[in-house]
Amino acid sequence: MTSDRAPAALIWSLGVTQIIGYGTLFYSYAILAPSISAAFGWPQQWIFAALSLSLIAGSIVAPTAGRLADRHGAGRVMSWGSLAASAALGLAAAAPNAYAFVGALLAMQVAASFVLYSTAFVAIVQVGGQRASLSITHLTLIAGFASTVFWPVTTWLHEVLDWREVFLVFAALHLVVCLPLHGWIAGHARRTRAAAAQSIAVAEPAHRAATTSAGRRTIFLLMLAGFAAEGFVLNSILIHMVPLTAALGMGAAGLWASTLFGPAQVASRLVNMVFGGRLPQTWLAVISACLLPAGLVALLLTTPWLPGALAFVVMFGLGSGLNSIVGGTLPLELFGRAGYGAMVGWATSARQFSAAFAPFAFSAMLAGLGIVPSLVTLVVVSFVSVAAFATIAVLRGGLTQLPE
Repeated sequence: MTSDRAPAALIWSLGVTQIIGYGTLFYSYAILAPSISAAFGWPQQWIFAALSLSLIAGSIVAPTAGRLADRHGAGRVMSWGSLAASAALGLAAAAPNAYAFVGALLAMQVAASFVLYSTAFVAIVQVGGQRASLSITHLTLIAGFASTVFWPVTTWLHEVLDWREVFLVFAALHLVVCLPLHGWIAGHARRTRAAAAQSIAVAEPAHRAATTSAGRRTIFLLMLAGFAAEGFVLNSILIHMVPLTAALGMGAAGLWASTLFGPAQVASRLVNMVFGGRLPQTWLAVISACLLPAGLVALLLTTPWLPGALAFVVMFGLGSGLNSIVGGTLPLELFGRAGYGAMVGWATSARQFSAAFAPFAFSAMLAGLGIVPSLVTLVVVSFVSVAAFATIAVLRGGLTQLPE
């Protein structure tokens, strides 16, 4: 296939499955957690600790999911993942005790590694080609509405169903909606596989040689460090954003300011889709990373001034939105299409592993150090990601590749 972008039908199909995947396997959890806690007699913090443990399990499996997508095709792997996700949600609904529920939750997040962004990006690259970055941006724009859709949908369902029945509805969605769509994607990819393989064979040797001369292993490790640092900072703030702004003396105004985070994420993807087509992804990674410490510094210097809090939330939303894109496009630009699934799997693993620890680590920092020293610590960590991606840009010649 010679097209630079994946077909619109494939992007929209993946968009639907990503909204359902993120909505059922992640965003719904916060709404159902109180009822799950009451059903099993566990404190809510234990229920959320189980989620963190399951996210770690998912991060460990992510590179394997990527390698399987490389070998068998992302569409087939996502079809297997849909079956696994449906089964895991069914097991969670039927769990007789908290320990069985934790086991089902682990299975849910392992299945998530086979159906969410990292594997969906591989599906786009396998069909869309080397210049599939714009298609990845389109997908993140559509999937960015997962929380917008599933927070109210889950709330409405839970008003008429108990949490076990809600999980059964979600299991049915993976079977009735996601599985057929992933099966269609697998069939579409098979029809273009020969042309894609030939394209890779022609394009990759020169790409690989250039990467090797720049220090392939060094770039790979820097990429993991950058994503891990960003994942830690983002999840630390996202979980604590509302109580953090309240603790800084903003009260209800802080809650209002935090509502701008979602629109800022969508805005960053729209702006990148319209104006970022010729921008090297190394540069986009640096910009994404710089927005996080910039937002934190704005908060530290202006608190409790409301406009400063607004600037903080908007910059964090912009950085988070771009980070979702870079997670798929940077490995493609750095390492090419051959073995792309494994590379994006490792990037996802690094980000998700650190993100799983972030809420507890930042909570401990707040208790032990106080608000301002904890935020300063996050600024330092966020500069690790800036330094990592900037170094990659230098090694790749990214600093001399600005569009004319």
